[in-house]
Amino acid sequence: MTGGVTGMDDFLIKFFPKVYRRKIRAHENNYCKFDDQNLQLFTSSLYLSALAASFLASKVCSARGRKPTILLASVFFLVGSALSSLAQKLWMVIIGRVLMGVGVGFGNEAVPLFLSEIAPVQHRGAVNILFQLFVTIGILIANLVNFATLSIHPNGWRVSLGLAIVPAALLLVGSIVITETPMSLIERNREDEGKRVLQKIRGIEHVDDELEHIKEGCKQAKLVRHPFKELRKKQSVPPLVIGISMQVFQQMTGINAVMFYAPILFQTMGFKSGGSLLSAVIIGLVNVFSTLVSIYGVDKFGRRALLLQACAQMFISQMAIGIILILQLGDANSLPKGSAVLVVMLTCTFVMSFAWSWGPLGWLIPSETFPLETRTAGFAFAVSSNMLFTFILAQAFLSMLCHLRAYVFLFFSAWIVVMGLFVVFLLPETKGVSIDMVVESVWKKHPLWKKFMDDDDSMA
Repeated sequence: MTGGVTGMDDFLIKFFPKVYRRKIRAHENNYCKFDDQNLQLFTSSLYLSALAASFLASKVCSARGRKPTILLASVFFLVGSALSSLAQKLWMVIIGRVLMGVGVGFGNEAVPLFLSEIAPVQHRGAVNILFQLFVTIGILIANLVNFATLSIHPNGWRVSLGLAIVPAALLLVGSIVITETPMSLIERNREDEGKRVLQKIRGIEHVDDELEHIKEGCKQAKLVRHPFKELRKKQSVPPLVIGISMQVFQQMTGINAVMFYAPILFQTMGFKSGGSLLSAVIIGLVNVFSTLVSIYGVDKFGRRALLLQACAQMFISQMAIGIILILQLGDANSLPKGSAVLVVMLTCTFVMSFAWSWGPLGWLIPSETFPLETRTAGFAFAVSSNMLFTFILAQAFLSMLCHLRAYVFLFFSAWIVVMGLFVVFLLPETKGVSIDMVVESVWKKHPLWKKFMDDDDSMA
C-alpha cells in the first residue's frame, strides 16, 4: 500500500523533501503536514491510467477473451513494479505507477467477469467475492511488508515497492494455467471447446441445458455489433445506472481514503511511524476476515441485506470518529491514548462492515446485472467509474484532510446515507438469478426499472 510508503521518512527525503520538513514540524498544523499534490499524485496516478485502460481492456476482453486480458494485466504489473522500485527520479516512480494502473484496468475488467462466468449460479456471489478477498489479503501483506521495511534504511521503500513483483508473477503464472470461460469461447465461435470447458469446470458430462442458455445469450449478443452504442438504448439504463453507482458509492464510503492513507491518518492522530503502520496491519487483518463473512453471507442473505446493514454500521463508525477528532484533536495536538485506541477500533468496525458489503458487492453486482450483449462494454464503464472516483479521492484526500480537518469524516457519513436510500429504492436483488435471465427476472419486475424494458429503443 502506497500510504505506508509515503509515510516513510527515507521516501519523503528522496522525493518529497518539502513534505518531510513539514512533517517534522508537525506542531505547526497536524492536519496539513502531508498536504502535497505531488505526493497525492504518487498514489492517484495509478487510478488515472487504470481509468483510461479499462476501455481498451473491454475491447481486448471481447475480442481475445478473459484469459489474455489477465495475462496482459500481469505483464503491466511486473514492468511497473520493477520501474517503481528502481526509480531514481520522481518521474520514474510516477511512470511505474501509471504502468501498474494499466494492469489494474485490465485486471479489474477481466477477473470479475471471469469469476462470474465460471461459477455455478447458486455459488456465483461467493466465487466472485474471492476477487475481493485476495485484494484484501494483498492489502494486508503490503501493510506487513511496510511495517517490516520501515527499519531498513535508506531503501526500505524500494523493497516495499519491489515486492509487488511477487503477486504480479503469480498472476502471470495463473493467467497461463487457467482455462478460458465457456461463455467467452462460445461468443468467439469456439463452441466445441466451450462445451468441453463447461463439462470440465462443472465436473459432469450432461451440460446441455446450461450450454443452450449460453449459446442463446451469445446468439443475441452477436446481433449487437456496437455494444457501446447499445448502451445508449433505454433498456441499458438500469444496469448502467446500477453498475456506475455501485462503483461511485464504493469510493464515497471513504474506504480508500482510509486504506491508502491509514499510516498517515494515524500519524496525524499522534501515532509514531511504527505505531501507525501497526494500526494499518490490524485494519488489514480485519479487512481480510470480514470479507470471509461476505463469502458466506452473500448467497445466503442476499446483496441488499448486506449493503443496508453495512450502511448503518459505517455511518455510526464514521460519525463517531469525526466527533471524537473534532472534540479532542486540535491542529497541533495528539489524541489521548484512550481516544486513539477508540478511533482505531471504530476504524476497524468501519472497515469490517465495508469488507462484507460494498467492497466485494461493488464488483459482484455490476458483473451480474449487464446482459451478455453489453457485458464487457457496460462493465468497462463500471470499472472506469471506480478508477475515476478512486483517482479523485486519492488526489484530494490529504487536501480535504487539511481543509476540512475532522469534518471530512462527516462528509463521508453524509454519502453513506445517500447510499442507503439508493439500495432501498433503486437496487434490485440478484441473488440466485442466472446472468442470462437477469432482464426477465430482475429488470422487468422492478417497480421503476421495468419502465425501461419495453420494446421502444429510444432513450426515455
